[in-house]
Amino acid sequence: MTNGFSSAGTKQASSQETEKWTGDKALLSEPGSICILGSKGRMGSMLMQEGAAAGFGMAGLDLPMDDLSCLKKARLVILCVPVPAIEEVLHTICPLMPKDAVLADITSVKERPVACMLKCWQGDVVGTHPLFGPMHDTLDDLPVAMVRARCSDTGFAIACCFFSGLGYRLFDTDAETHDKAMARIHNINFVTSLAFCAQTSLDTSLNDFITPSFRRRLAAAKKMLTEDAAMYSYLFEANPHSQQAVRQFSAILSLASAGDIDLLLSKARQWWEDGKN
Repeated sequence: MTNGFSSAGTKQASSQETEKWTGDKALLSEPGSICILGSKGRMGSMLMQEGAAAGFGMAGLDLPMDDLSCLKKARLVILCVPVPAIEEVLHTICPLMPKDAVLADITSVKERPVACMLKCWQGDVVGTHPLFGPMHDTLDDLPVAMVRARCSDTGFAIACCFFSGLGYRLFDTDAETHDKAMARIHNINFVTSLAFCAQTSLDTSLNDFITPSFRRRLAAAKKMLTEDAAMYSYLFEANPHSQQAVRQFSAILSLASAGDIDLLLSKARQWWEDGKN
């Protein structure tokens, strides 16, 4: 499986280094080579299980983190913790990490966590974002955004080796481009679902008129607005481009209030032109 990297936005790992790490997982198979912080969370436990199944030397840390000895062997340390906890965790683990270790995270926002990692760790730093959750099928397309923040060719290839070794499809980006995209994908999906449900929830006169398509919309929004509401709310607030994305969406919505439905339909249908999506 190729990593699918382009040179745009980041310096690409040399083919020799990439080949070295992606071609020989044994280099990362020694116990403790890869350390997951937040190993009992949903994404952390997924990476632990899939990493072990793929033959990587996995070690996990979670609260209360009273034994940090596994950090001493780590070649790759991956933060699977909430964004507000990242700086405190880094102050705890960075003094114990080998100087040649690669530090990475998997959060859904990149500018803020990457800046924090760069401030707290003087070695290689890579921001990543798996664009899927822990409940996925192995046959699914599983993309991972890779942000090469400050990283040697070897360090970047180590991070690529792990994620590509799990069967994920990697693509390169930068932190700003990532966050602008997630403001329009994650955050607009969240805030429009929030507004839609808030607008209709207390109007009992609508109950007799609810259609199957309306119920499907409610079902799609339920987990986001109940179980995951705190996470999505924080990601909306932490992304510096959320408000601009809302303003852009409001401008598009104004076309509907002006009656320009045909124009909106022509734009929306481009998602499915030529067999796309």
